[in-house]
Amino acid sequence: MKLFLFLLLTFAFGLSATAQSLEWTDRQDSYQAGLGQTVRIPIRIKNASDKAQFFIIKKAQGDLGSNQKGFFCLGDECFDPGVDQFSKKIEAGETISNLYFTVETGLVTTLNSFRFEVFPRGNPTMSIEHAFSLSVDEKPIKSLVFQSKDITIHDVYPNPVIDQATIDYRIHNELIKAKVVIHNILGSPVGHYELPVFESKVKIQADEFTSGVYFYTVYLDNVGVLTRKLVVRK
Repeated sequence: MKLFLFLLLTFAFGLSATAQSLEWTDRQDSYQAGLGQTVRIPIRIKNASDKAQFFIIKKAQGDLGSNQKGFFCLGDECFDPGVDQFSKKIEAGETISNLYFTVETGLVTTLNSFRFEVFPRGNPTMSIEHAFSLSVDEKPIKSLVFQSKDITIHDVYPNPVIDQATIDYRIHNELIKAKVVIHNILGSPVGHYELPVFESKVKIQADEFTSGVYFYTVYLDNVGVLTRKLVVRK
């Protein structure tokens, strides 16, 4: 009996230690997007232990529609849409800052539900998870697209744009450095806009661009937190 209790307590302690050594940071429970957009949802995992470990990052649930795509991206490298899990080494004390789950929203309004799990390789019973939703609607003017403890950002409007577009935002952390970078369809930067702490709007001078499809990315301390499509029409 004593041996059984000892083993039970040892197992419980191991579970507690694993939970404490792995953290999901900057969690957000819901996202919004418009039709035909590309949404990058950040996945921030911290190895709070004192040693490097390999972790499995898994999409356990994701009810994507027939005209939608969803895939992991690590930096500028993206996995095929059929890849639902992969292994990643995280150094002691390191937080992954360049991992995203990217969703191409398609052309039909819908509500997507996702659930992700992260666990040490070989130990799926010691996982942590995070569930969130993505609402895809006809894009309203000034729709909220990202909110965290550092910043609140509304989508660019109007979109499509002819000469000038606007992004409304509010910075909650005065120490954060925020900016917007416009890229063309080839990924080359064509515009750079700082987001001053004590202002609430940034103007995108689209009259400097030729007609076509562009993407704007919002960076916080040089880490991209979202990417959206911007269409320019002349």
